[in-house]
Amino acid sequence: MNVRESPSQLIVGLGQIRPRLGDVDANLDRHLELITEARAQGVDLLIFPELSLTGYFLKDLVPVVSRPADTSDPVLGRLAEESRDMDLVVGFIERDRRHRFYVAAAYLSAGHIVHVHRKLYLPTYSMFDEGRYLAAGKDIRSFATRFGGVGLLICEDFWHISPPYLLWLDGADLMIHLSSSPGRGLSRAEGGRLASMRFVEDLNRVYAAVFTTFVIHVNRVGFEDGVNFWGGSLCIGPDGDVLVQAPYFEEALVKAQLDLAELRRVRSRLPLLRDERPELTMRILQRILNRPEAC
Repeated sequence: MNVRESPSQLIVGLGQIRPRLGDVDANLDRHLELITEARAQGVDLLIFPELSLTGYFLKDLVPVVSRPADTSDPVLGRLAEESRDMDLVVGFIERDRRHRFYVAAAYLSAGHIVHVHRKLYLPTYSMFDEGRYLAAGKDIRSFATRFGGVGLLICEDFWHISPPYLLWLDGADLMIHLSSSPGRGLSRAEGGRLASMRFVEDLNRVYAAVFTTFVIHVNRVGFEDGVNFWGGSLCIGPDGDVLVQAPYFEEALVKAQLDLAELRRVRSRLPLLRDERPELTMRILQRILNRPEAC
């Protein structure tokens, strides 16, 4: 099936797993288990969390678990083979030819690596130390799939408004957010619910509704270095309604059926994309950046 023959329905699998820190072989086995399970359930696109092949708090393990974004790599090559009948999104540490390391996500389809996104914003504050070990990505773009335009974002990327906005303008009708979001803080407004849960879920719903776009957020679970990752992966329609959500704090494979025609219905009713004025945004940004005191 080529891109112009897009199906009207898409069955998405949210692969909410608990990666083992630094154990790529064990994590690959876990990916293959969920791929087999998802394939039996008729899933078209299976998505794993940020750094699903490596775990998160890698520190000095970064070079050890890194790999080139190429199907010649035995791990990515094996996953690419599995993508011949079901598209996959996986998280890993990418090593470029000059031995720089990136938090990356790969979209695999029909045996190929279709697109690789390098994390743009590296949190280096509080418990996070990514900027010490990793390089930041320098580009963002949507890409064509058999389901339409897709964009990838990784964790901190979608805490900034510009990456999803740029993907929206660039043609992404399906935004995929991968994260390793830890549980932090208590929200008084939510009766003791974790503040990080509330913030991330609210943000994803806002992006879906404002950009009239499907948003899929896949978050990991488990403990590393005493930090607990809360899961709660979800899929949201272009009207901002949650279509499905995974449980908190436990592994799960959750399936959602997306009616891609909903994009047309929502945008006919709410033509925000039609009326957006990127040339105005560009002009005002240029004026701001030209000020001596510009950030």
